[in-house]
Amino acid sequence: MASLFAQLGYDGLFIGRLDFQDKQQRFRTKTTEMIWEGSDNLGSSANLFTNVLFNNYTPPPGFCFDILCSDEPIIDDDRSPEYNVPRRASQFIKYIKHQAQFYRSNNTILTMGGDFTYQDTHMWFKNLDKLISYVNAKEDSNLNLVYSTPSCYLKAVNDANLTWPTKNDDFFPYASDPNSYWTGYFTSRPTIKRFERVGNNFLQVCKQLYALTDLGPEDKVDLNSMREAMGVMQHHDAITGTEKQAVAEDYARMLHLGIVECDIITNTAFNKLFTNNHLESTNPAPQVNLDSCMLLNVSQCEVSEKSSNFVVTVYNPLSHPVSLYVRVPVTGQTYSVKDPNNKDVVSQLIPIPASVLNIPGRFSSATSELVFRAVSLPPLGYRSYYVTGSNKKSTAQESTTESGELITLQNNGNKVQLTVSTGEVQLFLDDKKDLPLHQNFYYYTGFTGDNRHFFNRSSGAYIFRPKQKTPITIAPKPVSEVYKGPVVEEIHQVFSDWMSQVIRVYKEENHVELEWLVGPIPLEDNEGKEVISKFSIELETNGTFYTDSNGRELLERKRNFRSTWEVNISEPVSANYYPVTSRILIRDTTKNVEVAVLTDRAQGGSSLGEGEMELMLHRRLIHDDAFGVEEALNETAFGKGLVARGKHYVIGGTIPPVGASLQFGSPGERSGPEKAFISLDILVSSR
Repeated sequence: MASLFAQLGYDGLFIGRLDFQDKQQRFRTKTTEMIWEGSDNLGSSANLFTNVLFNNYTPPPGFCFDILCSDEPIIDDDRSPEYNVPRRASQFIKYIKHQAQFYRSNNTILTMGGDFTYQDTHMWFKNLDKLISYVNAKEDSNLNLVYSTPSCYLKAVNDANLTWPTKNDDFFPYASDPNSYWTGYFTSRPTIKRFERVGNNFLQVCKQLYALTDLGPEDKVDLNSMREAMGVMQHHDAITGTEKQAVAEDYARMLHLGIVECDIITNTAFNKLFTNNHLESTNPAPQVNLDSCMLLNVSQCEVSEKSSNFVVTVYNPLSHPVSLYVRVPVTGQTYSVKDPNNKDVVSQLIPIPASVLNIPGRFSSATSELVFRAVSLPPLGYRSYYVTGSNKKSTAQESTTESGELITLQNNGNKVQLTVSTGEVQLFLDDKKDLPLHQNFYYYTGFTGDNRHFFNRSSGAYIFRPKQKTPITIAPKPVSEVYKGPVVEEIHQVFSDWMSQVIRVYKEENHVELEWLVGPIPLEDNEGKEVISKFSIELETNGTFYTDSNGRELLERKRNFRSTWEVNISEPVSANYYPVTSRILIRDTTKNVEVAVLTDRAQGGSSLGEGEMELMLHRRLIHDDAFGVEEALNETAFGKGLVARGKHYVIGGTIPPVGASLQFGSPGERSGPEKAFISLDILVSSR
């Protein structure tokens, strides 16, 4: 945040919320204002003056003058029996002088407002005018009260020319009391977190196509609709998942409508591109209706399901060529795929897992996915692939195994081994044959309390508070099926009737893909559940792991440690959870090995043991945490608990050279997030 705001031209940042222990320490040491060093890579250009506000962003106690408050107003008529201005002014002065002792300059900022306040502005300023007038007239107050702004305060502090302490980490995780760590919202509402990222992808594509094809002002209206929807999604109660259910549904509605209008631009732009490429022909180019297939997350696409012959147009929004795999749901048994030069493209049919077929609300006849590789897509360019129902034998192969057989899937440097008798899957990354990576699914039981005292705090939309330190295994032995072919090899795993996964090894990739599916999370036992995917490998990590800083540089995290104060932890799990926007990784410097897991949406994650990483996938709870949502985080759809589906990309390798190690990570980690952040735009049209 400091790096972004500094680069945007801001001179300062004022924050209301930081860990209660951090705040107490800063008050004791008079370090409530600092220079926040936002980037080792960018240096001083990313530094930002940062102020910790004394009372969050609310008024001094007893001085809220609003229809939402019942504080005593200022009565300055000395003929009134309720005359109170000397007493009230004295209280105000006492508060200011108390606050001032924790700051270094002789300037003090008082925040006068709060959530939903100033509904009666006249009431506020009528009382503040009286306070300011009386205090300034009081000769022994040694105070000068003025209406001000953060910018004016910042200038006054800067003019004082003082020396400030520095900070080079961040303020995560945040706890407001010993049992309330605000680490649940890192994962809350996982589907809307993914939808926001998909929406960003559509917005970037629409902006690019609008510019590349020189569309007119009438199309800009559709583009602005998407811009506005994405802007709203950045609200601190939208992307975070801390809104009420009805509000979340309205956010999704707005984003969906924005994408629909964005689709208009996409269709207009591509038809213009098709026309330009058709100029040499004497026949006019036909108008094509391209479908963005918004339900690919449940393996559903109307055009590819109903048409035996169709075109898949793949657009690359990146600034360099890419080759990525395409998956479209189909109903037939055999297909052929040709590239723009009419050359055959190797393809494969893979059965859609039963757990996907049975997702509530999925209305699709597709039973398989057609998989092929789109090669050398030009930057800001596209290729169209022509799919035809064929009489050729399918190239997909289903492997049948016997108990105890060891099945191996392999690609460039990575290997996945399944032992059927135990159901255990081991990942060997980057040819590290002596370092198998194990992965399984677990859940924490959400604590339920009445929230009257912090030790009775419930797990909720904001707060992650598990009952136990050790998560519960969903299933020690999953049921597995293996599919092999020329494009991809897969293991389909079923852990329970609400937890499944597909492990994929694409032939030309340097990572292993894990596509998880969670839900409906059961609540029959009246226990909320917070589901995680946990990775374990025999590495000595010295309690250290790394998470990305909003998709960019890496930040070092240490278990049970804070760099600026001696932390006292009463919630050992949630106190070690951090936001993971794009990746989490661990390193063993002795073995010169690192392993990273990339995410397709924002999630909460941690490393709670040596050689371990965990990422939270989904949360379904039965009680509110009393921080403002006023309803339990219990998402439902189609009359059942909400199902979430997503992907993790696992990459292993050697530790990058010193100097690059805490910036962007290994080459695989740099290129990997592109798959999760800016995915290809896949459009399907019948022919």
